[in-house]
Amino acid sequence: MFDATILVATADAGSDAAVFWYGVTLGGYLLTLLLTPWVFLQKKPHPESTLAWIMAIILLPYLGSLLFLIFGINRVARRAARKQAANRRLGGVLPGLSQYQLIPGEEPSPQLQRLMRLTDRLQIDRPCYGNQVEVLVDTNRALGLIEQAILSAQHSVNLEYYIWQPDRTGRKLRDLLIDRAKQGVQIRFLYDGIGSLWLGRRFLAPMRAAGIRVASFLPGPTFRERWSINLRSHRKIVIVDGKTGFTGGMNIGDEYIGKNRYLGYWRDTHLCLGGPVVLQLQQVFAEDWFFATSEMLSHAEWYPPPQELGDQLAHVVAGGPDQDTDVFHTLLFAALNEAVERITITTGYFIPTPALQTALETAAARGVQVRLLLPAHGGHRWMVTAGRSFYDQLLEAGIEIYEYQHRALHAKTVTIDGLWSLVGTPNFDTRSLRLNFEVAVILYGPKPAERLENNFTADLKHAQRIEPATWSQRSSGKRLAEQFLRLFSPVL
Repeated sequence: MFDATILVATADAGSDAAVFWYGVTLGGYLLTLLLTPWVFLQKKPHPESTLAWIMAIILLPYLGSLLFLIFGINRVARRAARKQAANRRLGGVLPGLSQYQLIPGEEPSPQLQRLMRLTDRLQIDRPCYGNQVEVLVDTNRALGLIEQAILSAQHSVNLEYYIWQPDRTGRKLRDLLIDRAKQGVQIRFLYDGIGSLWLGRRFLAPMRAAGIRVASFLPGPTFRERWSINLRSHRKIVIVDGKTGFTGGMNIGDEYIGKNRYLGYWRDTHLCLGGPVVLQLQQVFAEDWFFATSEMLSHAEWYPPPQELGDQLAHVVAGGPDQDTDVFHTLLFAALNEAVERITITTGYFIPTPALQTALETAAARGVQVRLLLPAHGGHRWMVTAGRSFYDQLLEAGIEIYEYQHRALHAKTVTIDGLWSLVGTPNFDTRSLRLNFEVAVILYGPKPAERLENNFTADLKHAQRIEPATWSQRSSGKRLAEQFLRLFSPVL
């Protein structure tokens, strides 16, 4: 016999499910209607970012809305304004570094002079002569030199890192710092609250107990600051006694010295610096430390009179959303447009802005050899896929693209015509060039450029060139994934 109650129960269940999904759909539409005007009101100077957020909210209403509330609203502008105010306040008491800006006797080429003038406009300090610069491609050697410098410290060690892992490598360097602090060396450690998320109280407590000053760049302790996760310090800085400095792409952790089984060999580029340019690096750290702690490192003991240790002309450049200009974006755009012979770029993440894509393509069109070394693998697979969406146009313009096959590629270097070089923390992507706090060293002259170009050539032995004919035959599924992720590339 037919049971009517079963039919009624089934109908009720179906009705409840329909109501639920109607509610979900309606909620998605309402979120889209509410947040889309808010996106326009964020006063973003880059239309591609605005479009990317709108697409994210329309296509994925709930997830896109959540990501926009976390990453997209103008907390960056508010926190950056505070950083800018902190820099101005500290700048009024820092010792002037112009006395250390030594210029070599021989006149730089007109091409270098144009690039120097641009950097002068973007930064307070100027290029300084008399520096000793060692380019480090072996991360184990780089870490070893950092440890040696810390062991030799007499007065102070200042460290700033995006990622510091609480693993064997991180603990070993931490314990070395603790030992030096117990011997009277002043040590300050600044870490990014998102990149170094796993540095908990248990890891940091022994440092504080030894007298090490520890601070998080962002997020801070308040609820409002904990939502500022889009404002990150991607800088890697070590300064010992104001005389020896290190910066570049390498963070602190097992994976960065090739001890991670999954990632394997880690290819990075770091710099060991001596001479007047170290004071410029010290000033970058002092500004970040003041922003995080309100402590001014302005006494003369932090800026000892430098010695001329070499013949390298160098300039530390700091960029971030606290500045009125996108420093690294502007600098790279100008450098690419100055190239007349060759350009080499190595980067761990490649998502060029429309302006930089055009600069690369027009450089190739005027006969410049443009070569890009990019990762074939990566910790953020979606970034690699999004970056590949640019290959078609770049290949059509005559640009050579190589994908590094030997596991992790994390170096960030640029050379122009064998005369101008950049080594530091910024990747060739929107986040590095417009959102993160980054730092790099500009190196003028043929010697560092030759070393970096030789490294580039050596890396090509472990890379596969992307051939236009082969690339055009990739599957439709790969093309679809690339183009879909490209929609979100301005906010990745």
